[in-house]
Amino acid sequence: MNAEPNFRIALTGDFYEADGRLKYRDIGLDLLERAHGMEVSRFADHRPEVEPDQLAGIHGAIVLTPRVTARSLSAGGDLIAVGRFGVGYDSVDVPACTAADVALFITSGAVDHSVAEATVGWMLALAHSARIKDALVREGRWQERSLHMGSELRNRTLGVVGYGGIGRALVRMLAGFGMNVPIVYDPFLPAGGVTGVEAVGLDELLARADFVSLHCPLNEQTRGLIGRRELSLMKPSAYLINTARGGIVDEPALETALAEGRIAGAALDCFENEPLTAPPRFARFDNVLLAPHAIAWTDELFRDIGRAACQGMLDLAQGRRPRGVVNPEVFERPGFLAKWRRLQTLAP
Repeated sequence: MNAEPNFRIALTGDFYEADGRLKYRDIGLDLLERAHGMEVSRFADHRPEVEPDQLAGIHGAIVLTPRVTARSLSAGGDLIAVGRFGVGYDSVDVPACTAADVALFITSGAVDHSVAEATVGWMLALAHSARIKDALVREGRWQERSLHMGSELRNRTLGVVGYGGIGRALVRMLAGFGMNVPIVYDPFLPAGGVTGVEAVGLDELLARADFVSLHCPLNEQTRGLIGRRELSLMKPSAYLINTARGGIVDEPALETALAEGRIAGAALDCFENEPLTAPPRFARFDNVLLAPHAIAWTDELFRDIGRAACQGMLDLAQGRRPRGVVNPEVFERPGFLAKWRRLQTLAP
């Protein structure tokens, strides 16, 4: 039995405070700490892009917010995996990972409940004008309450753009609210459709939905997906909710639609350029809810994502493919297989 740990994992610096303490209560590290032969460390500092020197001497990197680029991976070495802490991977250069014989995996399923629950909360807050009514009390404007009646979810139509795990969790969660049959748009749905929802085209969804909730990834096909034309198709009483990625929505077009009263409001958790260091263009609207790409962040979410990320690294160390691999072709590459064989020395 080797005396030294033989599978080294490092977490990006944004998981930690300046004094080295974890920022989050539980990110699943106990899975690795209990396993023989696993060594866990952290990057010494946080940088917006992972640098080659930060990957030196490690086999797996668990990444929260930094970008992973071809330059990040340029030094080579024994890195075999990047575990993205979440399900979005637009911040990772996938072809560069494959070319460097590095598997990229995401934490599939771990975010579904929390993001869906946050979306339900935002739907209720928008429909009931919660932000405006809160301001009425704080500002002593009690007598204006009859000007902001709100509406219920009952008999309303949810439109889901991107019907993956989060969208499905959202539909299940809303089953008791008396809403109409949800309508969904997803070009990757099976030809026969999906039970319990109505699959429609994007234009039809935008025209019929009372709530348009975005749950698709950001890629070349979805960048600018909701622009001026698409917003013009929405009903004046409809709301747009984006908990997916900035860049899917054309922000100037949305600002114009809100200013002209062409939609009822919006809830935005993500923005084209993050992090925001000044109030965004949407801060002036009372019918817009904003969050710093963290509306779904809960202790439970980080625990579940962390356990999924750590389990993925443990799987690799024990000779198993992790869930959520984005570039499965890497498992056919001789360079990756040679590195992986050298590291499969941990007993399951």
